[in-house]
Amino acid sequence: MQVKGFSAAAVQAGIRYAGRYDLGLIFSQTPAVTAGMFTTNKVKAAPIVLAMERLGSGLCQAVLVNSGNANACTGQAGMDAAVATAGSAAQELGIDPHLVQVASTGVIGQQLPVEPFTRAMPQLVAGLSPDGFDQLAQAIMTTDLVPKVATATVLIGEAEVRLLGVAKGSGMIMPDMATMLCFVVSDARIDHPTLDKAVKMGVEQSFNRITVDGDTSTNDMVLVMANGEAGNTLIDADHPEAAALFSAALYDIFKELALKIVADGEGATKLVTIRVTGARTEQEALHAARTIANSALVKTAFFGEDANWGRIIAALGRSDCLFDPDRVAIRFDDVMLVNRGIFLGSEQEEAATNVLKQRAFTVTIDLGEGDAAAEMYTCDFSFDYVKINADYRS
Repeated sequence: MQVKGFSAAAVQAGIRYAGRYDLGLIFSQTPAVTAGMFTTNKVKAAPIVLAMERLGSGLCQAVLVNSGNANACTGQAGMDAAVATAGSAAQELGIDPHLVQVASTGVIGQQLPVEPFTRAMPQLVAGLSPDGFDQLAQAIMTTDLVPKVATATVLIGEAEVRLLGVAKGSGMIMPDMATMLCFVVSDARIDHPTLDKAVKMGVEQSFNRITVDGDTSTNDMVLVMANGEAGNTLIDADHPEAAALFSAALYDIFKELALKIVADGEGATKLVTIRVTGARTEQEALHAARTIANSALVKTAFFGEDANWGRIIAALGRSDCLFDPDRVAIRFDDVMLVNRGIFLGSEQEEAATNVLKQRAFTVTIDLGEGDAAAEMYTCDFSFDYVKINADYRS
């Protein structure tokens, strides 16, 4: 899919590895209304600090992103490198440097070399194409096994509005947000308050509901750019139906990318939805689901295809959720294994084990305390997760 007024490109700049895309660029023909969300980690990489500062204008025209080096914990030199690389892109594009956002992903604690950026910039800008987003998705991969792209189209009045998103993420995945980069471009005509609200609501229900390993990165970023080229009626507070349509389409992009991140979790073999129902409040349900989804013992049981419900209820018991164990029911898809806190026997366990052999399944925990519910999306822990992270820097 092409989005009016947007182009992208990627090159092999040799930032850390040879023979792979590692530097990407997104460009809008005109400054785009832009909203974003960033890592809540107290340790923020230089590009995050710079991006948060520049996003105050609500406008962006280009995003320069690299893999292989996070430019995190690099002091003033790292900030200088972030500013310099953004400036190099701005000069080649002929735009205001303050309209260039930078993003980085990779190894923490290593200084970001500016020279590969400067050397590669003419080729990168020359390669900009409306069809360049697939290459961009490859350029931002680290331990990802597959590039992640999602698209959506929505009618706003008589105008067709398009959205296209790319993301990376595989390990160090945990709200708020997950370890990830996500960039969405749209030709929608929308004001900044409405876009900002849509981004925050969408992230909360998607990227803040996934976990691979409970770790939050220094570099997490979601940026959404809308340049108005679709020519639709302005989406703002005075047009709530249009705002709702756009927000739903953006959420669809976010959720599709979020699930792709979990499915591509380092060494993952299972995509698991943890659904907690019957809670007193949604917040309690979410905390319970998150605690279960993050449990290493639960996740290793998923990998071993062991319907070990004891690990699930034990994890539930250390969450900040109030419940009576004698009311709890646990299902694997439609197979009930526990009812009112009591194990239902070997035949049900065998049926639950068969569910665990699937690539994707849902575990539902009903607390029997109220009407609130929440979901988290997670994966299993396999041998490969340890292997990948044991030698990530080598």
